[in-house]
Amino acid sequence: MAEEEVLLTQEGFDKLQAELDDLKYVKRKELAERIKLAISYGDLKENSEYHSAKDDQAFMETRIIILEKMLNSARIADAAHTDSSTIHVGSNVVLKDIEFGDTLDYQVVGPAEADVANGKISYESPLGKALMGKAVGDKINVDAPMGTISYELLEIKGL
Repeated sequence: MAEEEVLLTQEGFDKLQAELDDLKYVKRKELAERIKLAISYGDLKENSEYHSAKDDQAFMETRIIILEKMLNSARIADAAHTDSSTIHVGSNVVLKDIEFGDTLDYQVVGPAEADVANGKISYESPLGKALMGKAVGDKINVDAPMGTISYELLEIKGL
């Protein structure tokens, strides 16, 4: 079964690679030391430190597998081959909320990099889907649980 392609910005790819490296080469060793210390406490049946460390190890190993799969199937959004007059993965956009007049800055990224609190929205999100392919001056309507939200695209900045 072929793995599904993961679309990332270069920044997102580098961030995930750094996380993977940290887990594999730093956190694994730290966790091994925690387990070794917990084993030294004796009886493993009632050793909460040991069980906690083993749970953390299972979580970490699962995250390593997920990151490796993502990075192995990643495609980097390439600024050199994209049209800067329309929105694509990696675009930084400035939107105006038509109802309230607020301006919002977002970067459109792949789902693995999405972090709304830091202005990174997935191209798979309702707003991200509505933005893809739009040009400056376009009106964007997004269906949200509280109703339709309308934006005007003020600016597109490249990757």
